[in-house]
Amino acid sequence: MRTLRNIFRRKLRATLTISGITIGVFALVVMGAMAEKITLLVDGGVRYYQDKVTVQDETSGTFFASPMSVDRIPAVERVEGVRRASATIYMLLDETMSAVNFGPPPSISGDDFRGKGLETFLVTYAKGRELTPADRGKVVVGADIVDKLKAELGGRVKIRDEYFTVVGIMDKTLTAPDSTVIMTLEDAQELYLETLPSAIQPDVNVRSLATQLVVFPERGVDPDMLARRIEKRVPNVMAQGPKAFKEQIQASTEIFTNIIFGIALISLLVGGLSVVNTMTMSVSERTREVGIRKAIGASDLQIIVQFVLEAAVIGLIGGGLGLLFGWLFTLAANAAGEASGTPLFLLTPRLALGSVGFALALGVVSGLYPAFHAARLNPVEALRYE
Repeated sequence: MRTLRNIFRRKLRATLTISGITIGVFALVVMGAMAEKITLLVDGGVRYYQDKVTVQDETSGTFFASPMSVDRIPAVERVEGVRRASATIYMLLDETMSAVNFGPPPSISGDDFRGKGLETFLVTYAKGRELTPADRGKVVVGADIVDKLKAELGGRVKIRDEYFTVVGIMDKTLTAPDSTVIMTLEDAQELYLETLPSAIQPDVNVRSLATQLVVFPERGVDPDMLARRIEKRVPNVMAQGPKAFKEQIQASTEIFTNIIFGIALISLLVGGLSVVNTMTMSVSERTREVGIRKAIGASDLQIIVQFVLEAAVIGLIGGGLGLLFGWLFTLAANAAGEASGTPLFLLTPRLALGSVGFALALGVVSGLYPAFHAARLNPVEALRYE
């Protein structure tokens, strides 16, 4: 209690100093929660691609896939090392992508189920069951877009002007499936046909449409080597293994994450400077008190501990308040984002503990100079201080 009384001798100054730490920790929590979400999305993608190869038409870009034919499956499966190839269709859930989006946008995935039993990235279900090849007109829905679609088990959802029955709602995976509606390949082919130019639609065999092939290697076959082999053996395709995913996605997101944390840490360090200023002024104002304590036998260590403890408490209070406000902000932002299927923040235990711990450490470090200055005061001169 004496420590708190000492801190709040100058209530306005103490409040402003704590506010500086609070704002810094708030920025660290909010931006860190965004970085945590991005990191987990990328880690999930790495886990998904770690044992498979994706094959697309060579004209596909980074953010879109050109249509390709499922008739390429036999040619791909003839390549040495390929165990099986599965055709899929991937497209946006909405016709246009949101201007602000971190991570995979809400999407549709059509599956031909040829990879059943070979897929190692397993998804569990909060409600209902997984999809089967016989489930025409039915879908399973990712955890993050349940509210967006107003999906209920056994109910119907509208997707691209068509209605589908919900047979399953997936558990949270913290990666791409959370924002995905999964349907049979046949249903997805019919939806995808509508996205093609109307002039060519009559000439397209809808049952041959795909946007990529997912290739499962034989046991012991390196997916990256297999990707290069497929590109050599199958004409007009682009094949990518897990290494390509890491190079294209993970590197860029790491840079973005570092920038986010850098901005937040700068904000927090500015708050640390205010602690130094406050404690220095506190030592100056309490010089006579320090002289009295030293005159009656207080050691230099006791003086140091007193002022470092006060600085640490300032950091702890500011860190706790910053964490509280940051948590409330991420809850509100995610609640708003769930309506559109794009929750942006993930406040993890390590981020929460790390933010408060960093604020506490910053308070301690910021209090060292004023504390040592107080300990070095000559008691005689301190007693004469006016």
